[in-house]
Amino acid sequence: MFRLARRRLTEGMTNSSNTSSNASSASNASSTSSTSNAKNTGDAVTLVIGGTGKTGRRVAEKLLLRGRRVRVGSRSADPAFDWNLPATWGPALDGVDRVYVTYYPDLAFPGAPEQIGAFADAAVAAGAGRLVLLSGRGEDAARVAEDRMKESGADWTVVRASWFNQNFDEGFFREPVLAGQIALPTGHAVEPFVDTDDIADVVVAALTDDRHIGRTYELSGPRLLSFADAAAELSKATGREISYLPVSTEDYRVVLRENDLPEELADLFTLILDGRNAHLVHGVEEVLGRRPRDFADFAREAAATGVWDA
Repeated sequence: MFRLARRRLTEGMTNSSNTSSNASSASNASSTSSTSNAKNTGDAVTLVIGGTGKTGRRVAEKLLLRGRRVRVGSRSADPAFDWNLPATWGPALDGVDRVYVTYYPDLAFPGAPEQIGAFADAAVAAGAGRLVLLSGRGEDAARVAEDRMKESGADWTVVRASWFNQNFDEGFFREPVLAGQIALPTGHAVEPFVDTDDIADVVVAALTDDRHIGRTYELSGPRLLSFADAAAELSKATGREISYLPVSTEDYRVVLRENDLPEELADLFTLILDGRNAHLVHGVEEVLGRRPRDFADFAREAAATGVWDA
């Protein structure tokens, strides 16, 4: 049986999260934000849920560079935020005028629409007039959560992302890359992996520019890659052999179960297997006016940091 990295997933597979030391400074900067439904006060704060994760960390950093005040929403923050403890939502929303919403483990999971809806209602009641939701491309079940957020009355933007480049160096696939073999139930299907810096730039634009209110953006990278192609790019970048091993969905479920991970994660791979995302979309270009970052550039720059040194 193949080996699976024993690692907790957050923000889902298209949108996963891990911790960063950079996030602790997020609550101390100043903001000068103003939007339609958002509070027009210099004291207002942007809440970044999952602010220590792949996209959230970058969103927080980019907002800070713009002089905005940021509050990280995580279980370790002060005040803490926990999706499973609604009592934490109110303190986290105090003084907040807009929110970047990421959901663990994934918007397509059972119970997500109810939690997203309840949180969106709480956010609007607390005075947060703008919500930007990170969703996944091709996830039909996630659309229910998107719709529930829209019903809250907030100014909303939905950002639907393809699978992240950074899953390979910051998340779920890092340990398999280190081991030299990526085993997944994806066959020879292709995915237009997108970079989290591109996602963060789009999210920041949506949080700060009224032109993005009421818009849904789908984001992808500039080319389609199979996981075998991704492994080849990683091999080139690292200078060592990294292979891809296709496995069955049932075998993958067994390994997820053995590692105390939700078996539903295997279902997310159907988004690749059935080809629904096997085409490029142009949300990055539409919002930012530039091409998205290529996987080869990501792999080369990540390898230079030593993250995959065995």
